[in-house]
Amino acid sequence: MERTNSKRLDSFELTIADIAEADLDALHALSMSVGWPHRAEDWQIARELGKGIVARDAIGRVLGSAMWFNYAPDFTNIGMVITSPRLQMLGAGQWMMNHVLAQTSSRAIGLNATRSARRLYASLGFVAERTVYQCNGEAVVPPQGLLPPGARLRALASDDLDEIAALDRAAYRADRTHVLARLLVVSKGVALVRGDRIVAFSLCRRFGRGHLIGPLVAANDDDAIAVTRPHVSDHAGTFLRLDTRQKSGAFAEFVAQAGLPVYDTVTSMSLRRPWLVEETSGETPIIYALVTQALG
Repeated sequence: MERTNSKRLDSFELTIADIAEADLDALHALSMSVGWPHRAEDWQIARELGKGIVARDAIGRVLGSAMWFNYAPDFTNIGMVITSPRLQMLGAGQWMMNHVLAQTSSRAIGLNATRSARRLYASLGFVAERTVYQCNGEAVVPPQGLLPPGARLRALASDDLDEIAALDRAAYRADRTHVLARLLVVSKGVALVRGDRIVAFSLCRRFGRGHLIGPLVAANDDDAIAVTRPHVSDHAGTFLRLDTRQKSGAFAEFVAQAGLPVYDTVTSMSLRRPWLVEETSGETPIIYALVTQALG
């Protein structure tokens, strides 16, 4: 496994540097070069929550990036793996991934692979698990619907962090409390409550061209719809995005009716052990909407 800190690719001499040292505008330009929607502000949040590297050329331009997010002693999520179009097919992606894999030790790894990157990850031993449907568009006011029996909606507050983190941990099988704490600061949150217990929640924040719903954790389609509808109503007439692994069912139908058709897909992949637990019905919470490709 090649882990040198410099590499010549064609006419480019690349060196590895800490992503924390990279200029946000340079990172924004990198993501724009491959059509990713991340703003400088979105990059900043990712840098606060994870670690990463960039590949610089001889005059300091950022031509590649890769990040990792350690959610448990035995699990890491990889994201924001970008190679400038001029370096694609020259091995830069594999070179950066070798550096990232060296940082993860023996941890199990999960990531969401674009179509163009899936072959690279497969060559490194990653196994495809499930499709992620990137749903976006101009949101439309959703049809009114009744709340699930015995439930009510309320706004999330900072005091709810421990409770929603417990729901997220049961669904994700890793502790993302620090992620949720950071996202609560920049998001509008909705909770579905039965009795005095939160049973589902969703966050919605500025991202890319508009707003992004996620994470969204619920135990069934009806609960997931209940905590999604307020965000769709809030942003009707504007660009809204939601990434989900739900291919069919009432929730997927609701998302399509809300003006968010499937725009593209990526593939959840894993290394060293399976990442995703089998989804079940009942009281077991499920991740209905992902945070972003980067954060899982």
